[in-house]
Amino acid sequence: MQNSKKGLLSYRYGIHLSKEQCPKTPQEVEDMSNIPYASAVGSLMYAMLCTRPDICYSVGIFSRYQSNPGHDHWTVIKNILKYLKTKDYMLVYGSKDMILTGYTDSDFKTNKDARKSTSGSIFTLNGGAVVWRSIKQSCIADSTMEVEYVAACEAAKEAV
Repeated sequence: MQNSKKGLLSYRYGIHLSKEQCPKTPQEVEDMSNIPYASAVGSLMYAMLCTRPDICYSVGIFSRYQSNPGHDHWTVIKNILKYLKTKDYMLVYGSKDMILTGYTDSDFKTNKDARKSTSGSIFTLNGGAVVWRSIKQSCIADSTMEVEYVAACEAAKEAV
């Protein structure tokens, strides 16, 4: 991956992963067994937890397919590795007053397999990320408003 081009986004808009993209034939399963998918997932999770909250959403999405990954799933991991080559981005902790700020967002039913939405939140202290998470919601929402309320509730629990 050292010679790969840089990527601008950790997860590209319009890419939807599902179980339909998992290998179906023995030959496809054999081809994927030679690819270090689980190792890459573990490495990216480590990077996410320690220093890179910006890949939290992406890691949460593709890690759902570790038991039977397909070539499309592997392509998403390669795109994230390209994105991580952007060394000019970094966390910056300022010396201002101690200001805690929280942000939350969600998507609406992007998980085609379970029809569930994903919530994400991040809390910054003096401009540097200190807590972040991205999780699949436990309920199936009927509207975008409900999805946003669930995300806000989860973020409020994290803040307290």
